[in-house]
Amino acid sequence: MAALATTVVPLTGATVTYTAAAGGGDTCETGAGVLLLVKNGDASSHTVTLATPDVVDGDLSVQDRAVTVAAGAERAIPVTSRYRNSSTGRAAITYDAVTSLTVAVIRVPVS
Repeated sequence: MAALATTVVPLTGATVTYTAAAGGGDTCETGAGVLLLVKNGDASSHTVTLATPDVVDGDLSVQDRAVTVAAGAERAIPVTSRYRNSSTGRAAITYDAVTSLTVAVIRVPVS
């Protein structure tokens, strides 16, 4: 898995740089104001999945978050602390395919 860098967006704005989604998945920072930006330049839709490491009642897994990104579309996906893996401190992201899929992670100010 590739570790995606986070662009911290100041109040004056920032330029966001996208990178190709990794075939084996990516990881990213989590927390308030963190967004995973996904651009799908493919002719087919793609599914982005954020692993949810939480359990309920000690042994019942919480379903992972799957987000469909339509062909030619862009999506902003909040990456809250709920997706933080306690052993890595990061969220695990997988993709059904990475053809023409680019991603970026930003953190915006929250008050």
